[in-house]
Amino acid sequence: MRTDQILTRLERVFARLDREPERPAHLQTPQMSRHRVVLLGSTLAFYLAIVVAVLTTSWLVRLDWQIMFFRPYEQWPQLHAFLDYLVVLGQRGPTAVMVAAWLGWRSWRQHTLRPLITLGVALLLLNVTVGSVKLGLGRLGPHYATEIGSAELFAGGDIFPSGHTANAVVTWGILAYLASTVVTRRVLSVVSAVVSLSVGATTVYLGTHWVSDVLLGWSAGLLILLALPWFEPLIARTEAYVFDLRELLRRRAETGRMPAPVVSALTPLLSAGGKWQLKPLAETVGEPAAAGAAAASAGAAAGHTPAHRSAVHPPNRPHLIRSERTPVTPVGSRRPAHPAHPERAGTRGTAARPVAGG
Repeated sequence: MRTDQILTRLERVFARLDREPERPAHLQTPQMSRHRVVLLGSTLAFYLAIVVAVLTTSWLVRLDWQIMFFRPYEQWPQLHAFLDYLVVLGQRGPTAVMVAAWLGWRSWRQHTLRPLITLGVALLLLNVTVGSVKLGLGRLGPHYATEIGSAELFAGGDIFPSGHTANAVVTWGILAYLASTVVTRRVLSVVSAVVSLSVGATTVYLGTHWVSDVLLGWSAGLLILLALPWFEPLIARTEAYVFDLRELLRRRAETGRMPAPVVSALTPLLSAGGKWQLKPLAETVGEPAAAGAAAASAGAAAGHTPAHRSAVHPPNRPHLIRSERTPVTPVGSRRPAHPAHPERAGTRGTAARPVAGG
């Protein structure tokens, strides 16, 4: 595919995003209501209670060991093959790809980047919060337990809270959070709850997590979903910044006012289509305007035209600043006399020697 075709398709994508949403009345941003604050506080209290119960090796740890000795995967072996596939709904890679594809289509239809940015913020919060607790407590899983009745904390593990469970809550719950209507939000809330509960129970069945791991994973994912309205201003600013940056880069590409590193990187791309003219690099790297005007005046006084100065460099040639270029004037060099050779001053009638090569 040619470069100009790729640029044209990208321009169509952003042009569609520039339009107004098809159904603006249905695009309502969730607010941090009093009901949501109460749910957030209750979930946080439940989260802390589970952590304290595991740290103190309470009845919850005994329940973990009882279910571990029960070995559910041996009680119902006919379910093992199906549950091996079901637990994939909690793995971060496959679920993130599936949900991102759906939200990308939503962004296309509703002409906004908010769904994809919200997913990115939620996954970032999930990695930071769940990952830090996992590494901080270092709990070992049932298959690696060393002491019966112990909480297996601070032993180098990483299974408390359950990452599969928390990821299922956040990844599928984000669909309900971003729903356009109340009915759709309720339906998707039920679907995401069923999926996250099933994934958590499956990890216990397979023996990869304790029951307390799953309980903490459910509460950790729910905390992220409940706290997302606090990040809505950040999401809105990020979306505005992306569009502003796109407009800035497009204007600079059209007018040639881009920084030198960007010019060097984009010159093959921009020169292939032949649509844009880039500004000479000597002006983009911060050379004073007075020096450029003086050089232009000297060239005009000598009767030379700037036709030899190409605004767009070929892709296979390096960019050279003015001090590195070889004098190409037919009569003489416009460079001042070299201090080491004062006898060369004033010899304007002789041909100029190249700077490099002797």
